[in-house]
Amino acid sequence: MLKMVVRAVAAGALALSGAGCSAPASYVEVDGAMLGTRMHVAADFPAARRAEFYAAAMALDSAAKASMSIFDPGSLLSRLNRNETDRIDRHIAYNLALADSIGALSGGYYDVTVGPLVEAWGFAGRERTEEPNVDSLLAFVGRDKVRTEGDRLVKADPRVRLDFNSVAKGYTVDRLAALAERFGARNYIVDIGGEVRCKGVNRSGGAWRVGIETPFDGNMSEGDYLQRRIAMPAGGLATSGNYRRYYVDAAGRKVAHTIDPHTGRSALSRLLSVTVWAPTCAEADALGTMFLSMGAERARAALDTMPAVKAYFILAGEGEEYEEYVSPAMRELIME
Repeated sequence: MLKMVVRAVAAGALALSGAGCSAPASYVEVDGAMLGTRMHVAADFPAARRAEFYAAAMALDSAAKASMSIFDPGSLLSRLNRNETDRIDRHIAYNLALADSIGALSGGYYDVTVGPLVEAWGFAGRERTEEPNVDSLLAFVGRDKVRTEGDRLVKADPRVRLDFNSVAKGYTVDRLAALAERFGARNYIVDIGGEVRCKGVNRSGGAWRVGIETPFDGNMSEGDYLQRRIAMPAGGLATSGNYRRYYVDAAGRKVAHTIDPHTGRSALSRLLSVTVWAPTCAEADALGTMFLSMGAERARAALDTMPAVKAYFILAGEGEEYEEYVSPAMRELIME
């Protein structure tokens, strides 16, 4: 998932005040690092509890990585993938259930069993294979190849491997938002690496505003290039795209991190960026990956059958131009 730029309560890494001044005492700013990226929180819980909240957020970070990280060889997910255990925790159980729900909408374009393919293409912290044997790896991909029995994970083949990168960050955003509420916040925005969840209003009494970046290859800016701004109701927002995590192989072909579970190869199409609002950030995260995996035409057709889904697509147009598609349900959130 990719960065979105929070136009929020006050100055922070990417959380900026519309008025350009510091936050009032009623809003607390908390910054740090989570999941290997930046974390920013602006919330109206008591300022005296700021240090306590930061410590709790860091504990949440440790718990999320210990459960779902594919980059930490000691995580529960890594041990499940190596068949060193078959016991799952509540985080993995939740995200498997969500994956089933989103997968049912997607016709198989959203699938968390793409782990063998993600590894082979070099997006799991391991050395990539120059020419992966995609056909052989596809034999271990498919949600029908893994199931749960109570707190146990049962694989049809020991070579099946899970990858929750398409949902783990959004899920952790939701847990960080719940933490803010437990500390007494009624109005807040939480942001981990550009995936956000908010509730209530900003310091001016208006909606939280989130900027969507322009999806040109290699855009690593901190909000210098924005395509649109969204006025956020309570809920989560996530953006998926293939313009940051990619490489060019020896043959000059772009290889991106979003994998089509049907072909085993990068899901590359005119569809450059997908932004989704949903009641939870985990849902938005997974739906964004689902649409991106489908490619431009399938994603547009699928979205047209989902009138309640709030989504914003940026597509490649003629030359260096972009085309946009905003679902009817999303239009009310787009700021002109």
